[in-house]
Amino acid sequence: MNAPRTRVQRRPVHGVLLLDKPLGLSSNQALQKAKWLLRAEKAGHTGTLDPLASGVLPLCFGAATKFSQQHLDADKTYETSVRLGLKTLTGDAEGEVIQTREVSCTAGMVVETLDRFMGPISQIPPMHSALKKDGKALYEYARKGETVEREARNVVIHDLDLMDMQLQGDAPFLRLRVRCSKGTYIRTLGEDIAEALGCGGHLSALRRLETGPFEASQCVTLQELEHMDETKRLDALKPVDVLLPDYAEVSLDNENAGRFLSGVRRRGPWVDCDHVAVYGEHPRTLLGTAHVHGGELIPGRLLSPIEIQQILESSPVNEPLLAEQV
Repeated sequence: MNAPRTRVQRRPVHGVLLLDKPLGLSSNQALQKAKWLLRAEKAGHTGTLDPLASGVLPLCFGAATKFSQQHLDADKTYETSVRLGLKTLTGDAEGEVIQTREVSCTAGMVVETLDRFMGPISQIPPMHSALKKDGKALYEYARKGETVEREARNVVIHDLDLMDMQLQGDAPFLRLRVRCSKGTYIRTLGEDIAEALGCGGHLSALRRLETGPFEASQCVTLQELEHMDETKRLDALKPVDVLLPDYAEVSLDNENAGRFLSGVRRRGPWVDCDHVAVYGEHPRTLLGTAHVHGGELIPGRLLSPIEIQQILESSPVNEPLLAEQV
């Protein structure tokens, strides 16, 4: 007879956990594991990372989930290996081999080909992806052996560096470092490069090194999180406003902060700006986002007074939030 499952007592947790996602877990599986370890009430992530990929996955908790969309536009950096000569059904190492071709390209051809993939390029999303068509994920069609028409996407490859290569032997490969815009499918990029070399290929490894301002060196693993006590797990969280690194800052006194949190526009000597992070002064705490137009500070996504109070109570300097502000 199975032992009864222990019920986790959830609690309000606010902040961003920079997770080094392991191979084999989906982004949601990694999120649920971290959410369970932190006993958090509310959690989300800033975009998925394939189960066969490892690396930087920012996880948002509590109030941070309100700003997770702001990170979706961030550039990403990956390190990937492309196995040449073997084309698979899924474009990665998980799929069955559907074509084998001789690898006869030279180092010069590789360099010339990579140059052609720099800058703005067009990609057709892979069938084995979560992109939706008529309300269904493309991988659902693919699992049934169906192929549906997909519109090409315009993306930008900012940097494409050749880290290593082997064109001879039993397992020829390219190892690449890619810095790209949002929406880039590295699996498709690897397949397209291999196809342009005349031999075909598939992605055999993928690791995300950076997403926006976040780097792998800043991340913790699930294993490290498991071995921490509860205090250290909470200390591993970054503050909510790390999701707003390029936002202009505006500070409001208690009276104006309270009105702003009620959704009321404030007028001040501010220049027009589309992306503003708004803070209360005493104590200094994030209130939400806004934009400035014609000298008016117009509220966007706001934290609730309860969320602000909980964040202040969990901060190292535990200052009570003034009643005027909430």
